[in-house]
Amino acid sequence: MKTKIKRKTHRPARIGIFGVGLAAYWPQFPGLRETLAGYQAEIERHISSFGADVFSGGLVDDTFAARKTGDFFEARNVDFIICYAATYATSAQVLPVVQRARRSVLVLNLQPTPSLDYNNVDTRLFLANCGSCPVPEISCAFARAGIPFNVVTGVLTDDEKAWTEIREWCEAAAAARNLNYGRIGFLGHVYPGMLDMYSDFTTVQGMLGAHIEILEMCDLDKRVPRDSAPAVALKRREINDLFAIAADSPGDEITRAPAEEDLLWSARVACGLEKLVADFKLDGLTYYYRGLDGNNYEKLGAGLIVGNSMLTAAGIPPAGEGDLKTCLAMLILECMNAGGSFTEFIAMDFKENFLLMGHDGPGHIAISNNKPVLRALDIYHGKRGFGCSVEFSVATGPVTILGITQDRNGRLKMIVAEGESLPGPVAQFGNTNSRLKFPLGPADFIAEWCKEGPTHHVALGVGHVAGKIKKLARILNVEVKEISGLPGNIEQRGQSSRAN
Repeated sequence: MKTKIKRKTHRPARIGIFGVGLAAYWPQFPGLRETLAGYQAEIERHISSFGADVFSGGLVDDTFAARKTGDFFEARNVDFIICYAATYATSAQVLPVVQRARRSVLVLNLQPTPSLDYNNVDTRLFLANCGSCPVPEISCAFARAGIPFNVVTGVLTDDEKAWTEIREWCEAAAAARNLNYGRIGFLGHVYPGMLDMYSDFTTVQGMLGAHIEILEMCDLDKRVPRDSAPAVALKRREINDLFAIAADSPGDEITRAPAEEDLLWSARVACGLEKLVADFKLDGLTYYYRGLDGNNYEKLGAGLIVGNSMLTAAGIPPAGEGDLKTCLAMLILECMNAGGSFTEFIAMDFKENFLLMGHDGPGHIAISNNKPVLRALDIYHGKRGFGCSVEFSVATGPVTILGITQDRNGRLKMIVAEGESLPGPVAQFGNTNSRLKFPLGPADFIAEWCKEGPTHHVALGVGHVAGKIKKLARILNVEVKEISGLPGNIEQRGQSSRAN
């Protein structure tokens, strides 16, 4: 569903690109260097079209230029380095570039022509097409130096597979930058007893770079305007535009049509949330507060759902129950233009072989299948308070779920799966819920998912983006496990990847 909410502009990736060749060739074959530089310029233009900020290190042809280029990339704070193997070059003129900048590297083995005219090829043309020659040598140097690297091989032009891979690396680098520079608000505390939710803020910042801003409920309370404020009336009209206001539900005794006071309170809290996000310059928010005996903080906690759904659509994901790790997963999917809705496993359908997945609380209304519905709940199950809740299903078609958990050593770990959102009836009880089908049936899928020690929440996004997520994990040096329906023993269906 398209919304009128303006989406936050996320930080573009800063990518350093350099080509490599051998200085000894230039006097031997006049014009060769210029030809290769032209190919490199074409690559740089293509990568700029992906939205990245490109910093060119030129064509590096000796060890002195390598050191200078490494310093250049470091000074420009690049997130990712791309090395174009234009022709043969020694690994000694490649390694210093990446060592100085201390970033992951992608080696491009892109041949200018699909094949050679073997009866007429001369040495100059051969050298312009022998970029694959140094790639094994470069790979060896990176592996022995402990530098994470990857290789994309193909043809320079009209190679959809190769350029799709390159684009995914650039988008993964952008997600890495947004994590590195992200500011996540932590409002309140974790839902008591959810051991999987507890996170070490130092580990999060140490592995991902994200800053965690600890917030108090009074920080929000101070920013919630009075009923009569002009911003409240504007927000109230915006809610009417974005949501369908439900009638009483005959199927659930705790659901009803929202009263005007419910909607007005949601609008006031939404205004306070916007101010909170702006004042603390937040890129995401995780929150929970129990409250007591109907006090003001309990009312605030109960009024967050509508405003947080609107924030999610604006590209600033909030995760409930104090789930910091899922907030980060939501931000990753958001940066990959996949959305990212706060979700958990709800039920299994063994007749049609799908999982019902969703959550009480906010959802990503910009990826809703239809106009999201607002229902009033007299009880928030398992929580205190009452008020407006959001109900919708994500758009039908391909989807990806991403969970972030921690292993027994405390390191973060990603778990990802691709599936499909199916059309069909869902529950109408004021929660998000979608019919999701994965290559494995419900029983096998949950068994394989749980083997990885997940948290019980995931981020749900539209489209298949597991490839980008695995590339991001490689850049961040974070373990990632994909649960797929690949042939073979079920024990082998979880595919693992981790940077060297």
